Amino acid sequence: MNFNSKLTYWYSTHKRDLPWRSTKDPYHIWLSEIILQQTQIQQGLPYYLRFISHYPTVFDLAQATEDMVLKDWQGLGYYSRARNLHKTSMYVAKELKGIFPKNYKELLTLKGVGDYTASAIASICYEEKTAVVDGNVYRVLSRYFGIDTPTNSTQGVKQFKALATSLLPQKNFGDYNQAIMEFGARQCKPKAPDCSKCPLASDCIAHNTGQIQLLPVKLKKLKVSKKYFNFLVVNSKDRKTILEQRTDKGIWQNLYQFPLIETPKAIQDMKSKLFSKHKKIEGLIIDSVELFNKKEIIHRLSHQELYIKFWILHTPENLKQGVIWSEVSKRAVPIVIDRFIREFQS
Repeated sequence: MNFNSKLTYWYSTHKRDLPWRSTKDPYHIWLSEIILQQTQIQQGLPYYLRFISHYPTVFDLAQATEDMVLKDWQGLGYYSRARNLHKTSMYVAKELKGIFPKNYKELLTLKGVGDYTASAIASICYEEKTAVVDGNVYRVLSRYFGIDTPTNSTQGVKQFKALATSLLPQKNFGDYNQAIMEFGARQCKPKAPDCSKCPLASDCIAHNTGQIQLLPVKLKKLKVSKKYFNFLVVNSKDRKTILEQRTDKGIWQNLYQFPLIETPKAIQDMKSKLFSKHKKIEGLIIDSVELFNKKEIIHRLSHQELYIKFWILHTPENLKQGVIWSEVSKRAVPIVIDRFIREFQS
């Protein structure tokens, strides 16, 4: 058997029973692919089931508010995916009457859909001859063919896409694309793959030359920056607090948070002159301030590390514009804030 035949045969006996594999409905496939971008199946599966339950059709998703979508997405990270998901659902529902584009080229016009996602939907739903290339595929191809071109370089992206395309079978493109992705996820793992059970081992260059741990090659990422976040958690006489919505573009855009003060370095004492300058806190009588977490919470993102402290500000005042604590957990917030809320209210 050749390369693609071996993969397809392996897939027929080793594939996982996943809900989106029992359908060719483009809405379900699109939803699963967006959720699984930069997310492992084990983590993404509960979110997929939640979205299908809350929004059975693209029309249901389009009718939801962005806050509802962000809340259901909470904890999955890379929130731009959720915002794009919602915008695309509204476009498909209203402009396309609920019918998804039926080919790779037109799928690329959807917000949040790139080469990989368009290829996956087109091949799985419409049997279009187009190759998927994700992290799993990069790993399989780079090891099997002994390619050391960085996968995140312009040359690498073109080279691997061309190679993946040349390896497509004559038919059943969707099954083959799912096979090579599943093979990368379950057999050709990033660390310590069991090559003794690999059907491709005899012809795998990396295996035969001892380069399994060296491939694939990726260019080094930019230096990770450090930021120091101080969240001001107001606790009022009438059991309310203050929340603000992040409107600036960024990873947490449109999510809610407590008033934030960013400092150039970690601080040990929240001085009144510091927190009183925040527009949400200014003029508020504060009886006492206490640090909730004695040790900074380190929240790591792809390009930065956040060093986070939560400061509890007690006020004898009533907050007319505040949010009652029982309602706080219903807002879409970053996962690090959600964890604080759960611990604070326990």
